[in-house]
Amino acid sequence: MNHDSTPTLGTTHVVSTDSVVGAPCWVSLTSRDLRTTEEFYGAVLGWQWRRGKLGEHFRIALSDGAPVAGIAAIATMWHMAVAWTPYFAVPSADEAVSRVQERGGTAAVGPLSFPPGRAALLADRDGATFGIWEGRLFSDWETWRRSAPAFIRLHTRDAFDAAIFYGQVLDWASGSPGCCEVHYEADEVVLRSGGDIVARIDSGAVDEAPDPTVRPHWQVHFAVSDVEACARTAELLGGSVLSRSAGEAVLRDPDGARFTVTSRRTR
Repeated sequence: MNHDSTPTLGTTHVVSTDSVVGAPCWVSLTSRDLRTTEEFYGAVLGWQWRRGKLGEHFRIALSDGAPVAGIAAIATMWHMAVAWTPYFAVPSADEAVSRVQERGGTAAVGPLSFPPGRAALLADRDGATFGIWEGRLFSDWETWRRSAPAFIRLHTRDAFDAAIFYGQVLDWASGSPGCCEVHYEADEVVLRSGGDIVARIDSGAVDEAPDPTVRPHWQVHFAVSDVEACARTAELLGGSVLSRSAGEAVLRDPDGARFTVTSRRTR
């Protein structure tokens, strides 16, 4: 899916959102300049590119031939923020949007029909942006999980409150077939699908009050073989390194979008 263009069409896969209810199933980037974006992520993450069916401003990122992300160079044209956005699989886009609105969230775009599915761009009640996707998945989910993000992390003011919101919207821990499990591990709320960690929700130390200065947002973590090499390449191509820690680095691309590279050995 490509941010507001959600999603790029043409897939023939038959795996649907019914099999991975509530789990992240795609990520998209809204950027300003397509050529710069292609050069940057091609060098930093080793991606190749394929043109989608939505026009010259859109591309599909490929890793070893597998679709992993959508790129939409429409930030300036459509007056949108430059950012990475995760999409979650839902059995019904209409029902998920209604649940978001009932719980104080916002429906920014959609649901819109893009055969073979439907999508919407939403925000939780603290303002963190995310998307939902109903229908046939863009890529086989297991292949996408191996080739694309290691996981996604929500930085927010109150992890437990956020977990309740997303759990009610996305049917986490509901006991329904294919739903995700929710656990509390190492001061974070952890989302698992099929035993694998697919998302984390973090609000700092558990004994501290929610921080009102935090700007809630979802951060995409991409698994890489060499974190330091990715950081060096990012800086050479006009990006920047915002922080480093054991086994990962937070990077910013030339347009300003933030993402994290995580070592495959520590994911």
